[in-house]
Amino acid sequence: MDWEELLKVVTVICIAGVSISIFILLYRVLKGPTNPDRAVALDGIGVNLMALGALIAIYMVTTKLNDVILLIGILLFIGTIAIAKFLEKGVIIDRNHN
Repeated sequence: MDWEELLKVVTVICIAGVSISIFILLYRVLKGPTNPDRAVALDGIGVNLMALGALIAIYMVTTKLNDVILLIGILLFIGTIAIAKFLEKGVIIDRNHN
């Protein structure tokens, strides 16, 4: 077995592991006991989606998915800030009318 075949096998195993992790985190999002638990699970799903995109790019031997992975990371960061602000203050956008 040469290194290319070994890389394909390991990549498929990692894709399966990340997919299982996404389903476990999805269960935590739906059944989480508190809202912060759900927020952390959503962050975990986003990170796992980035990993899944990277693993698929490795499996397909392409660099065309790098932009998609970066976009997911940026949206994940913005979403994390919005969820944290909502959990802390109860609103996302403050409208102070003086």
